[in-house]
Amino acid sequence: MFTGIIEEMGTVLSIHRSGEKIRFTIQARKVLGDTRRGDSIAVNGICLTAVDLTGSTFAADVMPETLRRSSLSEMRPGSPVNLERALRLSDRLGGHIVSGHIDGTGTIQSRTPEHNAILLKIQAAPELLKYIVAKGSVALDGVSLTVAAVSSNDFTVSIIPHSASETIIGHYQPGDLVNIECDVIGKYVEKLLGLTGSSSSPEQPSEHKPASRLSFEFLREHGF
Repeated sequence: MFTGIIEEMGTVLSIHRSGEKIRFTIQARKVLGDTRRGDSIAVNGICLTAVDLTGSTFAADVMPETLRRSSLSEMRPGSPVNLERALRLSDRLGGHIVSGHIDGTGTIQSRTPEHNAILLKIQAAPELLKYIVAKGSVALDGVSLTVAAVSSNDFTVSIIPHSASETIIGHYQPGDLVNIECDVIGKYVEKLLGLTGSSSSPEQPSEHKPASRLSFEFLREHGF
């Protein structure tokens, strides 16, 4: 688990391909302080396992499926990346719960300055937008952000100067591909309410499932 609070920006040093195997080597500093081989580091919001650590670099193997479904496919040597170590139970949860398993990608539609902030409009697929709500949380390339507005085709986030200067968000331009992870709480609620349309599972056919007491009315009554 992660918090969506980026610890530092790293730099892709190399991308080595050998058959189906793809290995990224990334230059970093802060996240390597207490990292050991096998630890998890989120790279642009994607949970990767650190291997071959040095004092200033770590390598991580990336599966072809991950490359196809994420913005890592756009990375080149020299590309900056957001880095965050896995959450410890003693840490403050300054952002929101981020799993490191993205739901898909979106495309930057526009970048508009607004006083000292930047408004970013991101186009996303309907299957992602249904989990994104105004004033809710979303992770873009691993950065925990608050949603300003949502439409049928896109959503908008407001970027403060700190986020723009300390993460790769400050480099975003229209047309850029970004990783999106929706708030996991919404996905759990949907699953519990049975809104996905799945009527059965191999473990328990739908006709034998006990009726759930969870409903929109139940959630409203209990302050949700």
